[in-house]
Amino acid sequence: MADDLNTGLSQQIGVLGIKVWELIGIIVGLLIVGILCVLTCYLTSRKKVRGGRGRDRVSHSQIPTVSKEIKEVRVEQVSTGDFAPRDGILLTIHDKNSDKDSDKVLVHLGMGKLKNGDNASSQGSFHHTDRDVCGSQSGEDGGSGNFLYKPSSSSSHPISAPSPLIGLPEFSHLGWGHWFTLRDLELATNRFSKENVLGEGGYGIVYRGTLVNRNPVAVKKLLNNVGQAEKEFRVEVEAIGHVRHKNLVRLLGYCIEGTHRMLVYEYVNNGNLEQWLHGAMRQHGYLTWEARMKVLLGTAKALAYLHEAIEPKVVHRDIKSSNILIDDDFNAKVSDFGLAKLLGAGKSHITTRVMGTFGYVAPEYANTGLLNEKSDVYSFGVVLLEAITGRDPVDYGRPAQEVNLVDWLKMMVGSRRSEEVVDPTIDTKPSTRALKRALLTALRCVDPDSDKRPKMSQVVRMLESEEYPLPREDRRRRSQAGSTEIESQRENYDTDKSDNPDPRSDSKRNLRV
Repeated sequence: MADDLNTGLSQQIGVLGIKVWELIGIIVGLLIVGILCVLTCYLTSRKKVRGGRGRDRVSHSQIPTVSKEIKEVRVEQVSTGDFAPRDGILLTIHDKNSDKDSDKVLVHLGMGKLKNGDNASSQGSFHHTDRDVCGSQSGEDGGSGNFLYKPSSSSSHPISAPSPLIGLPEFSHLGWGHWFTLRDLELATNRFSKENVLGEGGYGIVYRGTLVNRNPVAVKKLLNNVGQAEKEFRVEVEAIGHVRHKNLVRLLGYCIEGTHRMLVYEYVNNGNLEQWLHGAMRQHGYLTWEARMKVLLGTAKALAYLHEAIEPKVVHRDIKSSNILIDDDFNAKVSDFGLAKLLGAGKSHITTRVMGTFGYVAPEYANTGLLNEKSDVYSFGVVLLEAITGRDPVDYGRPAQEVNLVDWLKMMVGSRRSEEVVDPTIDTKPSTRALKRALLTALRCVDPDSDKRPKMSQVVRMLESEEYPLPREDRRRRSQAGSTEIESQRENYDTDKSDNPDPRSDSKRNLRV
């Protein structure tokens, strides 16, 4: 039977003379190839469908959350000797809390061309070499890092002074400001030399620096004490990163590299109020009454803006004379937001650890830890009294009844000895009406009952009013003037409302040598 099978399979069929077993082999081979092709097509199509669905899920429902923590950034760049402005800088962003690959961003620095005679502006181009890098800001205490401006009928105002960043490449990891590298700031400050130190505090050192475009800046290098640098960095960025007001020190940019956290501010080169009242700036002369009131009015406008014109509101928490910088025209610039807190809509107060400077802290905040904008109002009142009298808030070198400035002044006013409290270094004394207006405004600000303290917008009106107390008609309208006051703050934050057309001549009258 086997012989018959072999004979049958060996028979030739067809015109080609193909044997039966050869034909069977060809058919089986074709079937196998066909099955493999079908399987390949099926698996390929299924993979495409699965990939499409995966992308949809990532883009719509599984967007990875961005950590609130600041990532460690390493800068890989050419050596100092070979560096040229046109060279590329490779920034490597490494998340310590993730095992994923680092993000790398190649930044090409190139200068833009002049257009229609305008100032040259630089443009930075960047390419992501791994995956997209995104920045996120998140507010603390219920507030968001992005400020929402209340509706305003006025259009945006141009910045009165040119930006110190003109001529620098525009690149930001956080979506605003300028991202400086550690090398940029080392060059600007001569490697953070002691000769460039402007001041030191509990959280950092401030250096004077000069950028490559020759504009001066102030560089605040935060001390990394148990993560304090990251906390302070986040607080200041959230508080004033997006805020613009002519009486607030402008935050220009930042440096995030390795464990370094630095903030770059506009440079205000005329000292601060404490130096003019008690310290080194007195060698240049003494502030006149008009100059003091101009500085205090500017400070009041800045606080009114922070408390009432933006959302969430910003409570500075460390208003004092040394944090009020003064420019060449004797305009106030409120600085140092390292202790600031954000107060979201609907919150009357927050509970926090008591921080601030002795002598300026509101009593209810010191006793309970309950903080709101009225705490800043109290601190402002102390600064106003300090400017009027030329005395420190607490001075243990004076007699016992004069150690505390607020208590001593209340005693003097109660004894009808108001004119004796004026700083003796003021050559031309203020009028009785001007002194009364300033004193009563200050006393209302330092009222022990925080509910009786005025809003900062009301303080602005008090200081600007020609007579005080306000006429009864104005007092009736005060409760309806809230929105007008807020609009007034916005209109003032980029334009100087000085009645003197020549600010330089005005600044000369602010000093008595």
